[in-house]
Amino acid sequence: MHITTPDIGVDKATVAEILVKVGDTIAVDDSIVLLESDKASVEVPSTSAGVVKSILVQQGDEVAEGAVLIELAVEGQTAAPVAETAPVETATQAVAAEVKSETVETPVAAISSQVVDVQVPDIGVEKATVSEILVAVGDEIALDDSIVVVESDKATVEVPSTVAGIVDAVIIQVGDSVKEGVVLLKVKTASATPVADEVVAAPATAPVVETAKVEVAAPVAAAPKGAVEIAVPDLGVDKAAVAEILVAVGDKVEKDQSIIVVESDKATVEVPSTTAGTIKAIHVTLGQNVSEGIALVTIEAEGQAVAPVAQASVAAPAKVEAQKAVVPVQTASATHSADKLSKEQNAANSKVYAGPAVRKLARELGVVLAEVKASGPHERVMKEDVFAFVKVKLTTPQAAQTVAAPVASGLPALPDFSAFGGSEIAPMTRLQQVSVPQLSLNNFIPQVTQFDLADITELEAWRGELKGKFKQDGISLTILAFIAKAVAFLLKEEPYFAGHLADDQKSVVLRNEIHMGIAVATPDGLTVPVLRNPDQKSIKQIAIELGELSKKARDKKLSPKDLQGANFTITSLGSIGGTAFTPLVNWPQVAILGISPATMQPVWNGEGFDPKLMLPLSLSYDHRVINGADAARFTNKLTKLLADIRNILL
Repeated sequence: MHITTPDIGVDKATVAEILVKVGDTIAVDDSIVLLESDKASVEVPSTSAGVVKSILVQQGDEVAEGAVLIELAVEGQTAAPVAETAPVETATQAVAAEVKSETVETPVAAISSQVVDVQVPDIGVEKATVSEILVAVGDEIALDDSIVVVESDKATVEVPSTVAGIVDAVIIQVGDSVKEGVVLLKVKTASATPVADEVVAAPATAPVVETAKVEVAAPVAAAPKGAVEIAVPDLGVDKAAVAEILVAVGDKVEKDQSIIVVESDKATVEVPSTTAGTIKAIHVTLGQNVSEGIALVTIEAEGQAVAPVAQASVAAPAKVEAQKAVVPVQTASATHSADKLSKEQNAANSKVYAGPAVRKLARELGVVLAEVKASGPHERVMKEDVFAFVKVKLTTPQAAQTVAAPVASGLPALPDFSAFGGSEIAPMTRLQQVSVPQLSLNNFIPQVTQFDLADITELEAWRGELKGKFKQDGISLTILAFIAKAVAFLLKEEPYFAGHLADDQKSVVLRNEIHMGIAVATPDGLTVPVLRNPDQKSIKQIAIELGELSKKARDKKLSPKDLQGANFTITSLGSIGGTAFTPLVNWPQVAILGISPATMQPVWNGEGFDPKLMLPLSLSYDHRVINGADAARFTNKLTKLLADIRNILL
């Protein structure tokens, strides 16, 4: 038999937790799933006793009244069981000892299966190795069951299944290198499909009871309609600031139309609308810090429900007793208590695993949920945990603390300039503001800069021959493409320059791949997108990608992943001017190469001076990892590669 979603007082709710697994024996009223809505968290009880045969929902699914949750094998059930209807609860429902009706019409759900790909989630590293496969074809697995173990140089991680079902195929093998998005398994899952109505007749000898017909609509398939909240998606960072609001209340928007621009120290991202409709409310302001899940706007969606699939006609007793009506859930109170948390604390609470009721309680009591010890399944914070936390706080004497106001830069406060003509405040761009903490890390790096000159006369002549053909193909061939290729080649020979000082400061972390940061000047400041694996690409491929990254940076289209993972950086002044400079090492990297404009200079050949196009190089490095002699050797090798790029082919 099927256990379905009862009337939970809202149109739809999200499956927050599945409390049973296939094979469990459960009793009547045992909780089977936990549902969450914007009003309440509700544990749905089983209406029958038996053994869980299959679970037909997944964590994160949205369900409505009548949706099938689990299939139950009832003890003593016959081959053709009579389908049961979901209880109908109204304000005038009677609790009758026995109700025998002549006929009951109900939709019957058929079980269909589909094969779902289970992929590698974001495991915090570029790639990892499959060290153990924990399942085999034919195994029955539940949601969150561990399926494979992957290892990287950072950690060993058990990857959980995102679905429940039977393993249909194992795609990977032990020893395979995998990354986010790679398919691990194919799992056959079961789902409920409504079919034609059946009429089940009661025994002919059953006594006739006076009844009142109550029509209950079966679940319907509907397009999004009504108020829809658009929340901050996963940006790849803990928080970002609202840089621009692209819509106003009353505006009509299309699906995937950009509505908000957010900026972090890593990227500027446009957040799209997930539905079409009219902007009903805007919940954020310029400069506000937001994180994943924070509501941005409310949209009145333009959707229409389609015709219902089926209806059930349920017989209810004519004589009712209103005082015995059943109320399935408690809705949220209409009165809202004062919020005692700051926006930052509310943002932090949104990341903690807890239900809406617990979050509301935390707001009312001024509790930061990250400080509360969780006792629920999967480290879920329960109401009891919040009350226990508050009780400890109220009964534990607190020592008086005097905290001096921190100075962000470590420097004394600015003097008063009013006696010297006065001053005014000019705000920095958001990109400049978020760069301050990162640049301040350079205070802890003992940095040295090595200068050199590279003869690029022949290289520039070759580039001049090639750039006409490249231009016809829409490709801008700059000298930077050749430099990136030469540096990538050299980093394979000198891996310490692409490494990192380990946290214990007793060893160096050497990277397996080269990912090169390329500094790009934009109207808002300097940003550094990443060129992936330049050592494995041709100069033409590098030129194409440099053009694409530069355009995305200027158009504020860089994603968080475009800015992550670099282990060496090149920054160029182009044709702006200057003879040399000392670029700052970008922690956690240990080296950065600065390029100044090339100039024609006389170079002694032993008998006379030849005009040569000389390119100034400025290599800044972390002296804790790189020795001065190694830095001089690095730049010397680079000058030879640039003087004759054919050396890369040797």
